[in-house]
This record gives sequence, structure tokens and C-alpha cells, in this order.
Amino acid sequence: MTILKPISENSSHAIVKKIFEDIKISRKIETIPNFWRTIANDPDTLERTWNSLKQVMKEGSLSSLFKEMIYIAVSMTNSCEYCIRSHTKSAQSKGMSDEMLKELIAVVAMANETNRLVESYQVQVDDNLK
Repeated sequence: MTILKPISENSSHAIVKKIFEDIKISRKIETIPNFWRTIANDPDTLERTWNSLKQVMKEGSLSSLFKEMIYIAVSMTNSCEYCIRSHTKSAQSKGMSDEMLKELIAVVAMANETNRLVESYQVQVDDNLK
């Protein structure tokens, strides 16, 4: 259950209105997702987060699809269902297939397993890896 109620899409706050419109245009959507409506309780946080996300997730040396897949992997590791679903949908719209998603899940599961083993055994880092 959310701590604060999501802000209406018809908010009268100037920053919120501006960001909501930018989200709709950038994402090619008609409805503002709950995440953005909820963090809009603090317009400064909404603005900072939206601007940072746009900057980080834009096409660059890494494709926007690859960035979405990294986002999914981190979200899986952090157990954020909302982010997993949101970024999976976004990655699919950018061309991620079901086969790619299955491989991504396998890599995330394997990395988490071996990370836990390394930490549990307190494995010393090899000199050639430093």
C-alpha cells in the first residue's frame, strides 16, 4: 500500500503539470503511471528524478534497449516488482524478445547465486583481477 496518495494528472502545480506532459510525450502514453503520480507529492523529487532518468536512459554508447535490460536486472536483484514490470514492458517495446528476457533472468539468477557464494566463503580477489 502506498504511503502517499498518487497526485491527480490534473494537478494545478506548474512543475507537476510540465513534467507529466513531458512524460506523456516522451513515453508516448496517455496515462501517467502510478510511480510518477506518487513521487509528484514532492515536485522537486519528481523533476529531479524525471530529468535524471531521461539523461541516463537516453541512447548513448549503450543502446536504450540494453539500458532497459540492465534496469530490469537491478530491479530483479532489488525485488522491485513495479520496476521489473515497468522496464520489462519498456524493453519489450524496444525489441526485447521473450528469449532475451529468459536469458536475462538466468544471468541475474546466476550472478546473485555466485555473488552470495563469494560473500559467504569470503573469497579473496585474485591478484590478476585487481
